[in-house]
Amino acid sequence: MLARTLTFTALALSLQAGDWTQWRGPLNGIAESDAPTSWTDKNVVWKAAIPGRGFSTPVIHGDRIFLTSAVPANEAAASPSPGGGGPGGGAGVGEHKFVVLALDRKTGKTIWERTALTGTPHEGYHRRYGSYASNSPVTDGKMVWAYFGSRGLFAYDRDGNLKWKKDMPAFKMRLQFGEGSAPVLEDNLLILACDSENDSFLLAVDKNTGKEVYRVKREEVSSWSHPLIFTHQGVKQIIVAASAKVRSYEFATGKLIWECAGLGVNVIPTPVVQGDVVYVMSGYRNPNLLAIKLGGKGDITGTSHVLWTNQRGNSYTASPVLQDNKLYFITDSGMLSCFNATTGEPYYSQQRLGKPYNFKASPVAANGKLYLATEEGDVVVVKMGEKLEVLAVNTMADQSFISSPVIVDGTLYLRGQNTLFAIR
Repeated sequence: MLARTLTFTALALSLQAGDWTQWRGPLNGIAESDAPTSWTDKNVVWKAAIPGRGFSTPVIHGDRIFLTSAVPANEAAASPSPGGGGPGGGAGVGEHKFVVLALDRKTGKTIWERTALTGTPHEGYHRRYGSYASNSPVTDGKMVWAYFGSRGLFAYDRDGNLKWKKDMPAFKMRLQFGEGSAPVLEDNLLILACDSENDSFLLAVDKNTGKEVYRVKREEVSSWSHPLIFTHQGVKQIIVAASAKVRSYEFATGKLIWECAGLGVNVIPTPVVQGDVVYVMSGYRNPNLLAIKLGGKGDITGTSHVLWTNQRGNSYTASPVLQDNKLYFITDSGMLSCFNATTGEPYYSQQRLGKPYNFKASPVAANGKLYLATEEGDVVVVKMGEKLEVLAVNTMADQSFISSPVIVDGTLYLRGQNTLFAIR
């Protein structure tokens, strides 16, 4: 199994099966169990109404599910306003309650709900798929950390008691597209990539106290890529993909190890790693995919460390899945590709999934199958391999999926716009 050959973090390797403690789970989008291929309403073991609007992917530890949302405090806040230009800024910028919820994994019932703060955001979010609660929480089972971007970072214990909170600056995001990069937990540190139009930095925070361990200034504009932490040749490092450069930092100190230019603007997909190669991509203007051999120092742009590149059919929003030396990625318009991760040659490229779809959720792999949740409410299940084979199309009526699927112990969890489903 490829997961055994990947250089994942010590935290990921120590997790028990049945936990999905941060956004991409224990194995960067690869589940540790199977999940239903096709289902009907009879397979929905429970569904839970979620207040407000939030597209954060839930996290799971033991018998609890944690997620966040933003609930309009009044009718004016719930109503969209003209906002800024372009597709962003279309949200009603009124007073909101920023809430953290703990649900019972067996029943979907709310165990506790806490309002982290009530306030008026300084700008909007993407009209169609943004929210004020798009940053997924992270948990270690004893604590849960909820990050609301400009609204701050909040630490709760398992029973919902606030232990500490940390203020954050008011980030200005490109075209008011909203905030959405989740924190990463490793050892005793929470790592946050904070790239915006006005103040970009990499932040390491003590998970127990909220105190800053280090802050590294970054010459970057808005990006939303989730940091990747892993160990290579005995050195634990953080890789952050962004528009100006992809950078690798020493985990313990934040010291820059290497950097590489080449991605386009609006970088969103999270890096993935296999052996001594990391894969990063952008899919908007000047799209590019870089396969970067690890071990370099300083600026490695244009050197032999860049093994191969790709400029067609890259993911814009969704993060890729890498398994069995095959790199799977999908465009926002539903074009799926599968590449040989070693050579960069496509097994298939930009293939439709039967009909046009729109994607913001990242795919998740489970037992040789790829789960793709669409904005239209269909969940497409694809057989992983060198040829595209759609195994099932499951329609969830009146739903739209922006959050990514979660698979734990044979159960598929899907968060729609106002409902969380458990399917078994």
